[in-house]
Amino acid sequence: MGWAEPLKKSLSALPAPAFWLGTWQVCAFLVDRRVDGRGNELLLPYPISVWNALVALVGTEEFWRTVLASLGRIALGLGTGIVLGALLASLTCASPWADRILSPAIRVVRAAPVASFILLILLWTGRDAVPAAISALMVVPVVWDSLSRGIQAVDEKLLELARCYRFSWRKTVVLIYLPSLRPHILSALTTAGGLAWKSGVAAEVLCLPEPSLGQQIYYTKYYLDIPELFAWTAVTVALSLVLERLLRACLARWGRGWRT
Repeated sequence: MGWAEPLKKSLSALPAPAFWLGTWQVCAFLVDRRVDGRGNELLLPYPISVWNALVALVGTEEFWRTVLASLGRIALGLGTGIVLGALLASLTCASPWADRILSPAIRVVRAAPVASFILLILLWTGRDAVPAAISALMVVPVVWDSLSRGIQAVDEKLLELARCYRFSWRKTVVLIYLPSLRPHILSALTTAGGLAWKSGVAAEVLCLPEPSLGQQIYYTKYYLDIPELFAWTAVTVALSLVLERLLRACLARWGRGWRT
């Protein structure tokens, strides 16, 4: 029957979440016993307390404004970082001089602490621009590294064939480079999506643009509203997973069923 397979998949996915929810419940109970009462809400709230806080948040207009604002900032940074990373990969692979000049700078960006860049960019721009800039900055090295390795791994015999048949650069890219780069593109964008999201929200926590997920996380910590802190964190994680799945779906559609 049509519903049997989806039901089977859903049931097979239940044990892991059930285990971790049960572990959470037990740990919250032990903390509750240790502090003698609902003082555990300041340390480790029960899952039901977090669920109630989440339900209360979802029913407000402010929640949706906050989510959409953070999504917009981070999506802008992700898109900018992908384009810049792809351009830099093409440039450094095409020109040895460009590789010598640009590669060290890109590696420094990849190795440097995110917090340092957040504070520097905050000094140079307004706080609303920091999350998008940080997301782009963290995405560029990932995309550059993956696509550079992919470009260098393209079969030379295929490129020689393209030269023999006098393919235009556009035809060479579409028929040779893109099929060869498919796994590298998928890997880069999947990693970049999660990295952009985490670094963007971290930037929001430090810069407090309004409205933003990072601002809400900071305020819940400041006012010791721990169930709501857990709820906003759960929203952030869920949105990261949704963004990753959307990227995979878009790539599969664009690539006519690319396999992960």
